[in-house]
Amino acid sequence: METTPSAVTPPRALATEAVHAGREDLAALGVHATPLDLSTTYPSADSRAEAARLDEFAATGARLSGPPVYGRLDNPTVARFEEALARLEGAEAAVAFASGMAALSAMLLVRASAGLRHVVAVRPLYGCSDHLLNSGLLGTEVTWVDPAGIEEAIRPDTGLVMVESPANPTLAELDLRALAHSCGTVPLLADNTFATPVLQRPLESGARVVLHSATKYLGGHGDVLGGVIACDEATARQLRQIRFATGGVLHPLAGYLLLRGLSTLPVRVRAQSATAAELARRLGEDPRVRRVHYPRLGGAMVAFEVVDDPHEVIASVRLITPAVSLGSVDSLIQHPGSISHRIVDERDRRSGGISDRLLRMSVGLEDVEDLWSDLDAALSGRPRERAATPAVGTAAR
Repeated sequence: METTPSAVTPPRALATEAVHAGREDLAALGVHATPLDLSTTYPSADSRAEAARLDEFAATGARLSGPPVYGRLDNPTVARFEEALARLEGAEAAVAFASGMAALSAMLLVRASAGLRHVVAVRPLYGCSDHLLNSGLLGTEVTWVDPAGIEEAIRPDTGLVMVESPANPTLAELDLRALAHSCGTVPLLADNTFATPVLQRPLESGARVVLHSATKYLGGHGDVLGGVIACDEATARQLRQIRFATGGVLHPLAGYLLLRGLSTLPVRVRAQSATAAELARRLGEDPRVRRVHYPRLGGAMVAFEVVDDPHEVIASVRLITPAVSLGSVDSLIQHPGSISHRIVDERDRRSGGISDRLLRMSVGLEDVEDLWSDLDAALSGRPRERAATPAVGTAAR
């Protein structure tokens, strides 16, 4: 797919872009729904021309002109999702991967390939991001700092500064503009998974790279795994080369589902945020809760520290699903110290503000009163009865 509409389309509201970005050519194709191209390979009778195109990709990383060659190089359906996400984030380009961790790994490899293996990072981050940086699995070295210590921690071989705001799982917020200033010429990577471009566009505050676990709000239905980086075209070209070499490609069906998810992203995030804000208010007034974490910019994530045993709350919810991940249309709750951030050393969890009594809730699209009723019962240790399951053969509407 040729993806240049961002250069010719006049500015439009985010809600409009979410519906139409990556789809402008459908009427000309004579279709209404987005085509799904599952091909892994494509016919090519002109091998001389193919050789020239592949040489160009190897030299520049630019997206191939003309028809696709092989699924690891490019896919038309995935390209539509990349174009749409770039437009929503206000970026020149976006590159999609098989998961958020594959996307982060590719970015670290891009910087390491230039001899810039040092990363400055601020806790908390998503637990696996923390682990990847701290383990040195990709040959990186990390310096963990408070936001005020970024400038002093930067070295000649620093290739990246990484932050997450709102942070996972404490929802701590950072001043991205101030941080970008502290980075100087070093790119600031902001994980924007929790906020989404509906609530925050980090590039407008000076970040150079935006990371999403597309599995979460971009997909929005808990049925697709993916990751994506929004950035300038020069960085995107390097990321495409890394993706081709390492094979962390996004499956076309996942690209299709993610593009479909973007069309309802603004509606979902705003509705979920309204419910989350009300639940945060009620939790903040509840004597069974020590502390509530909820971002100033809003959002559908709520974190709270309970007075009693958090594991009993997890075991007692009935409507809310006790599970990892977030961003789905249904509400999820989990204990970060046991699951999402278990891989992070206990001392590092504590230094990042992740207490043993902290629970993280991803608020879905259910009615606020039903969600509160479930939380209220779970906080009191008196779980409600689970909804009855229709007998086999019974019609359920």
